[in-house]
Amino acid sequence: MDLRQRTLKEEISCVGIGLHSGRQVKLNMKPAPPNSGIIFERIDIAPSRCVKASFDNVVQTNMATTIGFNGYSVATVEHIMAAFFGMGIDNVLVQVDGGEIPIMDGSSAPFIFLIKNAGIAMQDDYKKFFFVKRAVKIKDGDRHAYLYPSNELKISYKIDFNHPLIKDQSYEMSFSQDSFIKDISKARTFGFLKDVKILRNNGLAKGGSLDNAIVVDDFRILNDGGLRYKDEFVRHKMLDFIGDLAILGYPVIGHFVVEKSGHALNQRLLKKFMDKENSWEIVQFKEKKELKEKRIRIPSFGELGLSLS
Repeated sequence: MDLRQRTLKEEISCVGIGLHSGRQVKLNMKPAPPNSGIIFERIDIAPSRCVKASFDNVVQTNMATTIGFNGYSVATVEHIMAAFFGMGIDNVLVQVDGGEIPIMDGSSAPFIFLIKNAGIAMQDDYKKFFFVKRAVKIKDGDRHAYLYPSNELKISYKIDFNHPLIKDQSYEMSFSQDSFIKDISKARTFGFLKDVKILRNNGLAKGGSLDNAIVVDDFRILNDGGLRYKDEFVRHKMLDFIGDLAILGYPVIGHFVVEKSGHALNQRLLKKFMDKENSWEIVQFKEKKELKEKRIRIPSFGELGLSLS
């Protein structure tokens, strides 16, 4: 395991549709220097404007996570952020010619494909981690998001929708690049047919289709190919959570226990975590023996040769 920061080897681009705007968007991903983080640049504006992926730059959480700075924003960043997190990418410049990241197929897998094709470059500084020292909890009725001290990054997630196909699903993972790619990255966003008209009347989901989302009616899945995982719904909610978690900038060493959460509650937990400075410390490791001495298992970011199968 290499403990250094990572960026892309080369620039790579794609074109897609914004889920909520319905507009075509071109996206470029470029290498960035150590300690710069994930930067989004709006190149459709003259002069261009940059927004850093940061918990204090989150400006909206309705149906997606939107980050903004000085009046300029980029929406629906959670799937690409999850891909960067899953592949261990610390620093990258993301240029978009619109206000929303393209939805692609509704998962993180297309972004991982782009990252793999661009290649990963190791950098001259070491990764930083948030090490959880004290528990942090957010509760809202029957929904909650808790974070506990742990010697590894672990996520336990539960959903319970009032629908026969999405009722009482749970998933738990000790995070690694391998498990993220194989078990989480391909899980697609989902929605209910009865809500489509309401969403579009409110200016949302204009680009949504069976090509980029799972759509269910009262009893069945409308997509011809069915599900990619039998519990794809909870896996996608975990993907969203990882994308929101990536907003912190550094991986967390702690155990998240989450039930019926969404982008808004996720961000409330992260804000409370950051505000309670006695609940965390930033750590770096230059040699593997330091991990053994402290009995810490940092999130595993493996080599590039992993397949998407």
